[in-house]
Amino acid sequence: MSRRRFVRAVAAAGLLSSGTATWAAEGDAAAQPAARQRYRIGVCDWMILKRQQLGAFKWAAQIGADGVEVDMGSLGQRETFDNKLVDPAVRRQFLDEARKFNLDICSIAMSGFYAQSFAERPTAARMLQDCIDTMRWMNVKMAFLPLGVRGDLVKYPELRPAIVERLKAVGPRAEEAGVVIGVETALDAAGDVKLLDDIGSPAIRIYFNFANALQNGRDLCKELQILGKDRICQIHCTDEDGVWLQDNPRIDMHKVKQTLDDMGWGGWLVIERSRSAKNARDVVWNFGANTRYLKSIFQAK
Repeated sequence: MSRRRFVRAVAAAGLLSSGTATWAAEGDAAAQPAARQRYRIGVCDWMILKRQQLGAFKWAAQIGADGVEVDMGSLGQRETFDNKLVDPAVRRQFLDEARKFNLDICSIAMSGFYAQSFAERPTAARMLQDCIDTMRWMNVKMAFLPLGVRGDLVKYPELRPAIVERLKAVGPRAEEAGVVIGVETALDAAGDVKLLDDIGSPAIRIYFNFANALQNGRDLCKELQILGKDRICQIHCTDEDGVWLQDNPRIDMHKVKQTLDDMGWGGWLVIERSRSAKNARDVVWNFGANTRYLKSIFQAK
């Protein structure tokens, strides 16, 4: 499938940004349910200490989020993820719990690859297929694939051919399933554009992380503009821990919103870190503050 046809099909299903035809007008945000707002706020289950646990939904509701990024489970040295969602009864519990708290599952995460090498693990193809299968079972259209510390293409450029080859192989399978794999890399935006061009599948996109630009001294808004709306599937709206987003002097969140508005992007902003050093383990306190702040900007009247 061509990139343009895939983008149209996915946007028509409300899975990617497609301008005002898909998302509510900004001025109507407060009058619309979360599902109709242009920007929605999520949290990562593993970062709220509920990795693939039902309790993530109750905590996300207390935090005030619109949805949860659910992890595939730990990886370690297994052939694939320790994924309890392969059990239909468990899947039903997760879907029922999300419905109970009026939350969405915004994406399925393969966070195990933060510390594992996607380029070198011999069963990586199986792991990605397991994720795609889980997405289909759960009716979730976005996945998060971090290349992590062992797949850092700035430090280890020699891994690039293997990463491109593996993502090229999974692209058609993701296209057939109607899902998108969002890749987080250590590259700058221009490097990400080149990586996507080399992979050549509309089902492989960038899961953009603010922290990647900020921690490397790049202009966050320029990075977003270089990538453009159709290459970004979701965003980790986060920085390193230490202070809440509202107290972070290197993020002008109003400028970020204006940049995304001007690009025509809309979708999930998922909070991963940005916990206060005063009490990093108080989940509701930290993520609640960040969620309220993001909603005050991205879901304001």
